[in-house]
Parts: sequence; C-alpha cells; structure tokens
Amino acid sequence: MERRNFIKTTGLSAAGISLAGNGMADAASTAKNLKRPLCAFTKCLQFLNFDQIAEVIARQGFDGADITVRPGGQIEPENVKTELPKAVKTLQKAGVEIPMMVTAVTDADNPVEITTLQVAADAGIRYYRMGWLAYDFTKTIQQNLDFFKTIFEKLAKLNEKLGIHGGYQNHSGLHVGAPVWDLYDLVKDVDPKYLGVQYDIRHAVTEGGYCWILGMKRVEPWIRTICIKDFVWGREAKGGWKHQNVPLGEGMVSFDDFLKEYAQLKVEAPVSIHFEYDLGGAEAGKKTTTMDHGKIFGLMKTDLDWFRKSLQKNKIDF
Repeated sequence: MERRNFIKTTGLSAAGISLAGNGMADAASTAKNLKRPLCAFTKCLQFLNFDQIAEVIARQGFDGADITVRPGGQIEPENVKTELPKAVKTLQKAGVEIPMMVTAVTDADNPVEITTLQVAADAGIRYYRMGWLAYDFTKTIQQNLDFFKTIFEKLAKLNEKLGIHGGYQNHSGLHVGAPVWDLYDLVKDVDPKYLGVQYDIRHAVTEGGYCWILGMKRVEPWIRTICIKDFVWGREAKGGWKHQNVPLGEGMVSFDDFLKEYAQLKVEAPVSIHFEYDLGGAEAGKKTTTMDHGKIFGLMKTDLDWFRKSLQKNKIDF
C-alpha cells in the first residue's frame, strides 16, 4: 500500500501521530546509540506487514521493535533465513532497530532453532526471549529443575558462540518461571552475559503480590531485558477472580517501586512494552481486528508516552 494512503486508511493521523518530516526516520530515534531503547512488542501488529509496522511504530516514536519469530508469529522459524534480514532492513529504513525478538527456542540441538539464533545474530539482533518450559507434575519440582538446568546451560554455550543473549520470561501460571524463584536454580551457574531472565513486572506482581521484589532481587544479576505492562484483578461473570490486562498506569503495578529497583541494576538493554489489554483481538496476535486501527495505534502511543515519562520521573536514562 502506498505510504500516504496507508497513513490515511489506517488512522495514523486520527490517532494523533505526527506526520511531519520527509521520511519515517524523522519520527523515530535510532536504537543503536541508546542505553535502553524502548521497543514495541509487535504481536499486536500481526495484521500488518513489516513496511506498515515500520511506518506505525516510527510515527509513534518507538526506538525499536520486539518482533515475533516463532510458530504463528510474524516470521515462521522455517522462513527465518530470508524473512528476518529483510524485516531488519525494512525497519532500519524507518529509523527503527530490531534489538530483540520473541522465539520458541528451548533446544540448543535443534537445527531450526540454531539457525534462528544464527540469522538473528548475523542481522544484529542481540537479545531473544526463550520459549516456554512446562513442569512435569509426575516428578518433583527439583527433578524438573535439574532437567531444565541442562537446557539452560546448553543454550548459554550456544549463545556465547553466536554472540547473542537469551532471556526466559517469568510468566504467571503453573509453568516454569511463574514464581520467579525457580529461575534462580536454572540460571545460577550460567554467565549472565549470554543467558538469564527477561523480567516481566506485571507477571511478577500477579504471582508475588507484595513480595515480588524478593523474587526480583533473587535473579537480579541475570536480568537484562524487561517487559512492561499492567493489570488488575477483576471478578468474572461466573464468579471467581481473574487478572485483566489494562493500559499502563491504570493497574496494580507500582512502576515507581519497580523502576527504583531496576535503576540499581545499571543494565543497559532494550525494553519491551507489551499491549495485551483489549485491542479487538490484535492483543492476541490475530490477523483481523474488531477495533479501529487508529485507536489501536493511539493506545500504543499513549502507553509509550506514559512509560517514557515514568523513566524521566525516576531519572533513568534511555
């Protein structure tokens, strides 16, 4: 789609996103020289191609993109050799870097996963999120951790060889990483330069309540990348309670407390802002949405602006 027509039909101007400048790069700062580039997790933009994604997030003012390179994502692992370098070049033309990506990588012996990391490293991507690991409840927790530890150690060696960093995201639920403390057993003997934790404050608060900070302190030496999002607990129609994702600053996450702790790490790595509240299906990575595209883009920009102000408030350079 011709660029000006795309801007008009997708509601970029209606979303209040600036159209000034002769090129997309005028609306975005490059992530190469930033300490903590602010990246859009682009799962919510899977209804667009990379040319359109570049247009949207450049105009919104993001520094980079955190793209999905996994089954069902923007790039299927089997197509990574051709599609990932093309995606990187497309976004770079708009002044947007791809310093990080989300994968399903868990096996250092899997040829497809090795290729995924090799191609990413060659394209300049320095951080990736690992895939999920599930507990086998026919075994003890410690037996599970002893097994998973070998997975982490082998991936750390592969990452060192390729010059890339892998991070395991703590995610609420019953799988590995949900309580955060289990991740310590898995990372304690690996070099944090090559493998560690992609810390997700929303999921940490969901599972940790008041004591989330203890889990964070436990794995702090291995935290490189972080995920930013917010939530509340809400009562369901059938009774019971369930977490509900909301825009940044409208939920239960105390970002001031989190950022004070984060600042002490002195970590300089990309930050991924997630958009997992209701976006008409876009939040789940759907190819079609029931929400106006301009509204989706506007909500993303609002979250970006809110978080950038939070960093400034807490005197964190980015």
